[in-house]
Amino acid sequence: MSVTEVARKKHKLEDDSAAEGVVRKHTAYIKRITNETKIQVAISLKGGAIELPSSILQKTYPPAADAKAQVISIHTGIGFLDHMLHALAKHSGWSLVIECIGDLHIDDHHTSEDVGIALGEAFHSALTSHGPIRGVKRFGSAYAPLDEALSRAVVDFSNRPYAVVELGLKREKIGDLSCEMIEHVLESFATSARVTMHVDCIRGRNDHHRSESAFKALAVAIRDAMTPTGSNDVPSTKGVLM
Repeated sequence: MSVTEVARKKHKLEDDSAAEGVVRKHTAYIKRITNETKIQVAISLKGGAIELPSSILQKTYPPAADAKAQVISIHTGIGFLDHMLHALAKHSGWSLVIECIGDLHIDDHHTSEDVGIALGEAFHSALTSHGPIRGVKRFGSAYAPLDEALSRAVVDFSNRPYAVVELGLKREKIGDLSCEMIEHVLESFATSARVTMHVDCIRGRNDHHRSESAFKALAVAIRDAMTPTGSNDVPSTKGVLM
């Protein structure tokens, strides 16, 4: 897969704070264009206002209701993928806008994979938008149930991309998304985000439930890893995590 254009622009939003002066948010904007997909992603890891320079889908997005409100709008052309990424953003506390025009007349592979890649790039850019990772736990873990399904996720902002994803899905497709692509989206995200990530579904009968509980567990684990430690130290013996 050849990348004909990868444009990256980091948005640094600033809020006034009487006690702390200016507090910058972790935000990023990614535009990724290939022969197979055209994607843009805007993300704020702490929620709040977010915007795209212009919509490739001719859409308009309402502003955040307040500084802490989340703005989430996902349009990949694949309904179940939108649903999973919405759950990931919601429970991670992100504001997230994704637009994708993909070659769905072929199948769902390029769109799903490239959205995972672009989202991972945006996450990594936002996480490191102010320099080395510091002042957060770095490691995070979580369990998330959905009815009979239970999933577990463990993440490390390691700068060493690695993913182990075992969801045990049995169906061929959920909606218009191939079940094999669900795990691949998570793997693609981990690689581009440069995180170590283990996600597995421990039990469950319904593949929709198994998948959704996995994305929710990952979201909560990421949120846990971003918990402030109260110091400004880099959480690594190497002295740097980029």
